[in-house]
Amino acid sequence: MAIWLDENSRIVVQGITGSEGTKHTKRMLAAGTNVVAGVNPRKVGQQVEGVPVFGSVADAIEQAGANVSVIFVPPKFTKDAAIEAIDAAIPLAVVITEGVPVHDTTEFWAYGQSKGTTRIIGPNCPGIASPGLSNAGIIPADITPGGRIGLVSKSGTLTYQMMYELREFGFSTCVGIGGDPVIGTTHIDALDAFQADPGTDAIVMIGEIGGDAEERAAAHIEAHVTKPVVGYVAGFTAPEGKTMGHAGAIVSGSSGTAQAKKEALEKAGVRVGKTPSETARLMADIMRSL
Repeated sequence: MAIWLDENSRIVVQGITGSEGTKHTKRMLAAGTNVVAGVNPRKVGQQVEGVPVFGSVADAIEQAGANVSVIFVPPKFTKDAAIEAIDAAIPLAVVITEGVPVHDTTEFWAYGQSKGTTRIIGPNCPGIASPGLSNAGIIPADITPGGRIGLVSKSGTLTYQMMYELREFGFSTCVGIGGDPVIGTTHIDALDAFQADPGTDAIVMIGEIGGDAEERAAAHIEAHVTKPVVGYVAGFTAPEGKTMGHAGAIVSGSSGTAQAKKEALEKAGVRVGKTPSETARLMADIMRSL
C-alpha cells in the first residue's frame, strides 16, 4: 500500500521540454514510473523520451489518462501552471519549482482549496515516491525498497538520508512537502494519510526551525495518530533571526526554535532524535519491535 501515489498513477510533466523537465522525466521513466504525457503549448505533437507532448493538462487527462501532474516550470510561470492543473481537476499536482513568490503560492493554494479537487504537494519540494510503485519528482529511486515506514519531510536532503539509513526496512511512501512559508500539503495531511494506510506501520516526521507547523503536528499526533511516530527537527544550531536554507526556516524570539518543537513532539509521545542518524536508529528499534 501507499498514499497518494501508486502503480496506478499516470504522470503528466508540465514543462517536460525544459532541461529539468527532460532530465527528470528520463529519470522517472528509468525508475518504472508511468509517465504518459508532457505539456508545452508551443511543442504539441513532439515527444520527449517517447512521451507525447500535449497543449494542456486537460488534453493530457483526456487523451492519455493522466491523474498526477509534476510541475517543472520556472518560478514566474509556476502559478499559471498550478492553476491550469487545478482547472483540469487533476487529483494530485506536485510542484517541484524552487523560488516561487509566496504571494503566488498563496494564490494558487487558495484557488485549489476553493475547487477542492486537487491535492498540491510543494512548492520547493523533492516530490513524492512510493518505492517500487511510482516516483513523481526528483527523489532518487534506488535509495530504498518498498516497506512499511511512512516518511514526511520538509527537507529534501534529509528525506534522502532517512530513506538510505532505513533501507533495511523500506518505505510505503516518502513525501517531501517543502519548506516554504506556504505549502499545499502539511505534516498533518501526511500523518492522517499514513494513519489511514494499512500498508504503513510507523511514521518518520522531519521538520525544521521556523513557524509552528511541527507544534501543530504534535498536537494532532497526540489527538489522532495511534501509530508510532519518530521525529527530527533540523536547525538546533541556527542563529536567531537568520533565515536558514528554506524561506520558511527563520526563528523569531522564542517562536519556531528546534528546542520548542522537540519539546512539543516529545510531549505528544513522539521520540525525537538529536541527529538524523539517531532518529533512524529510533525508528529501526520500533520496526524491530513490531
